[in-house]
Amino acid sequence: MNKLNSMIAIALIAVSFTACKKDTDEPIVVVPPSDGSTLTLNGKTSESNYANIVYVDFSADKQVTADRKSFNIGLTSDGKFRVVLNPSYQTTATATSKTDITAVTIADPGTAINLNHDITDPLTVSLVDYWDGDITKTAFAEVSATDAENKVYLLSYEGNKDKDKWFKLKVTRNGAGYKIQYARLGETTIKTLDVPKNSDYNLVFVSLENNKIIQAEPVKAGWDISWSYSTYNFGLGSPYWFQDYVAINNLGNVTAAKVSTTIKTYVAFSESDITGLTFSALRDVIGSTWRTSPSQTGAGGSVKTDVFYIVKDSAGNYYKLKFNSYIAGDGGERGKPVIEYKLVKKG
Repeated sequence: MNKLNSMIAIALIAVSFTACKKDTDEPIVVVPPSDGSTLTLNGKTSESNYANIVYVDFSADKQVTADRKSFNIGLTSDGKFRVVLNPSYQTTATATSKTDITAVTIADPGTAINLNHDITDPLTVSLVDYWDGDITKTAFAEVSATDAENKVYLLSYEGNKDKDKWFKLKVTRNGAGYKIQYARLGETTIKTLDVPKNSDYNLVFVSLENNKIIQAEPVKAGWDISWSYSTYNFGLGSPYWFQDYVAINNLGNVTAAKVSTTIKTYVAFSESDITGLTFSALRDVIGSTWRTSPSQTGAGGSVKTDVFYIVKDSAGNYYKLKFNSYIAGDGGERGKPVIEYKLVKKG
C-alpha cells in the first residue's frame, strides 16, 4: 500500500510539473507582414508644412514622426565611427586645421569659410553629407582611434547662420562609443558628452543645443522609407534645401527600384515582375522622382502618375509603392502626402 501511495504521489508531481511548465511556456507569435494600406503622412504641424521627419514601416502599417530640429548630428552604431549631419535642419560643417578645441575661436583663420553657402557653387557640396547616403561621403572624416588625428569642426544650422552661433566640436572615440567636446564658437566653456552606440539603431542622435542624446529614428528594422525636408541636389552638383524628400533606410538594408507604368501598371504588377528589376541601395533612389514641383508662387505641382516603386525591406518583403497626392495641384495637402503600398512578395 505504501508503495502504491508513493507511485501515485510521484505521478501527481510529474503531472503538476508538466502542467506548470505548459503554463509558463509562452507561445511564439509571429506577426505576418501587412498586406498593404494607404497612409496620410503627418509631416505638417500648425507651424510648418515640413516640421516633421516621417518614418514608415510598411510591414507594420506604421508611421513614426520626429521633430526635424530635435538633433544636430548622428553617430553610427555599427563597426564604423562616422558622424552624420542632420540634413533636415539645413546643417553644414567644415573641418578646421586644429585638433585642440580650446584653440579655435571666432577670430580663428579657419572660420573664414562661409557655412551660409551659395547653392549655385558646386564646391559647397563638401559642407554637407552627400544625399545618396554613402556613409563615406560625409562632411566629417571617420573618427580616428588616434585622438590627435581628429580635427575640430565648425557646424552651422538653420536659424543660426551668424558666426558666433556656430558650434565648434571635436568627436573622438570613447571605448566602443564616442566622446563629443563642443561649444558655441564665441564661448570658452567646453561641454562634454559621452555617447554609447546602440546596435538596435542605425544611428544615435545628439542635440548640441540641448546637451543630450536623442533617438529620432525607430529601430533599424522598424522603418523602410522616410519623408522630410532635406539637403538635396540643386542640379549643378551643389546642395540646396528641398521639401518632400523621400529616403530609403539604406543603412538598414532596404533597397528600392523605380518602375515605369509604360512597362507595367501599379495594379498589374505582381511577384513575377520582380525578376529583372535593378534594386538600388542609394538613399535617394526615390528622392524627388515621385513628384513635380510647384512654381515659385506655389501654383501647380503633382505626384507623378507614370512611375511607382518596389521596396524590399530588411526582412525580404517586397512592397509596391505609389504616391497618390501631396499638394493642392493634385488634390492633396502640402505636408500630408498620401501613399499607397501593397505586399507583392512575402520575405
